[in-house]
Amino acid sequence: MPEATEKTATPAKGSKGAKAATPAPLRHLVVVLGDQLDRGSAAFDGFDPTQDGVWMAEVSEESTHVWSAKQRTVLFLSAMRHFAHALHGEGITVHYRALTADASATPDSSLASELAAKLKAQPVQRVRLVEPGEHRVREQICAVVRAAGVPLDLLEDRHFLCSTAEFAAHAKGRKQLRMEYFYREMRRRHGVLMEANGDDPVGGEWNFDADNREAFPASGPGFLPETPRFAPDAITQQVIELVNTRFASHPGSVARFGWPVTRTQALEVLQSFVEERLENFGRWQDAMWAGQPWLYHAHISAALNLKLLNPREVINAAEHAHTEGRAPLAAVEGFIRQVLGWREYVRGIYWQKMPAYGEMNALGASTDLPEWFWTGATDMRCLNDAIAQTLEHGYAHHIQRLMVTGLYTLLLGVAPRQVHAWYLAVYVDAVEWVELPNVLGMSQFADGGMMASKPYAATGKYIERMGNHCAGCRYKPALRTGPKACPFTTLYWDFLARHESLLAKNPRMALQVKNLARIPAAELAAIRQQAQLLRQGTPE
Repeated sequence: MPEATEKTATPAKGSKGAKAATPAPLRHLVVVLGDQLDRGSAAFDGFDPTQDGVWMAEVSEESTHVWSAKQRTVLFLSAMRHFAHALHGEGITVHYRALTADASATPDSSLASELAAKLKAQPVQRVRLVEPGEHRVREQICAVVRAAGVPLDLLEDRHFLCSTAEFAAHAKGRKQLRMEYFYREMRRRHGVLMEANGDDPVGGEWNFDADNREAFPASGPGFLPETPRFAPDAITQQVIELVNTRFASHPGSVARFGWPVTRTQALEVLQSFVEERLENFGRWQDAMWAGQPWLYHAHISAALNLKLLNPREVINAAEHAHTEGRAPLAAVEGFIRQVLGWREYVRGIYWQKMPAYGEMNALGASTDLPEWFWTGATDMRCLNDAIAQTLEHGYAHHIQRLMVTGLYTLLLGVAPRQVHAWYLAVYVDAVEWVELPNVLGMSQFADGGMMASKPYAATGKYIERMGNHCAGCRYKPALRTGPKACPFTTLYWDFLARHESLLAKNPRMALQVKNLARIPAAELAAIRQQAQLLRQGTPE
């Protein structure tokens, strides 16, 4: 697997750097992970460049424990290298392990093995680490530091507006967790979109969903502001060359890579969204249009999850746009709910329920993920479009994820762990704390209702209503059986039939289950037979 080289400056292709014969002892070794690129993090509190050092590592395991797409790997490695370069410019020693394209020099590498080697090679008084975003990584690093006999400062990640302890306090004693109640609590606690009394929401309502989530007219979205994209600089070009060589078999392409890899670039994307797209975000946040990946979305989730942006500045920017009359309240509230509400909520669920959460499978789903999820080679136009843009850009907006790719795997009955691995692999903003609850809980209902009060199950008519894909598709959303039947519609009725006894107990699904009873027995048998063929991958 890829060779690693340690340097104290920005990693550069072909440069191995010199190691000191006798490394000087360090007071603090500050571990910075690939999704912790935050100069204001707690790990840097009291940092003394004369006594302390930063440790960062690029390791093959982080691209191979799931089959990480090239866009995702390039983003993480390039952002890491830019962050290390910025630290070095401050006079901070960065002990950086860089992957190279040459796989012959060293075996597979992991964060655990690389950190163990570092602690063996250099005396360290303490290791400082902000809470990782993945349970697997936290357990590995804690075990390594413990085995080395070095004290570990495991620090709360103050990037977030709700600590894990605060979320645990919110959850304590509640029979059922619901994001809406958590969101209102967060609005009050942080004074976001609140009246002067601190208790009532601006505009008199907590939620403006009724004003949001329209479909585009038949003519399409019309003029769309250009989304900032960034030409790869020398560091990113080196990473692209590395990834195209070292991970050549991995899915996707980086031919059009343009994600922000520095804080300056991330701030530019945020400013562009607030000034040019926020005002229309709420209205069309659920709309889809073939061949249009960006639309009115923010495209800041990757920068947020790498910590190049802080959620407080994101929320403040959106709120100021409303107070200054540049964006309507419905759009601003809808956006802030995603950052202050949903983002914080899913992280709380993750750390409250892991590691058992990752193994949940309430619906007993066991079908394999279709191979064409890695290529987009399907005649279903909506899925072809969503997967193709995912492989090209590492991105799809939330409705494409929930109600196209996620809906299909839910209805097909794909094993949740396989769905989770796909989402974690292909999206540039995928870090497990946010991806796993969204996929297993909200999208696949594998947690039995912790994240969502009902399964997000729908026929192809939903996709037809929210976009234009069905107009050019060989399948017809209104048909349940036959060669032209939309697979989403066929699988929807099969899904209800397979889980009828469970879903009948859910008040929000009762009407849908009753509709199942109206289907003649012979037709239902034909639906179930056609659904089984879809699970076997026969028709396409």
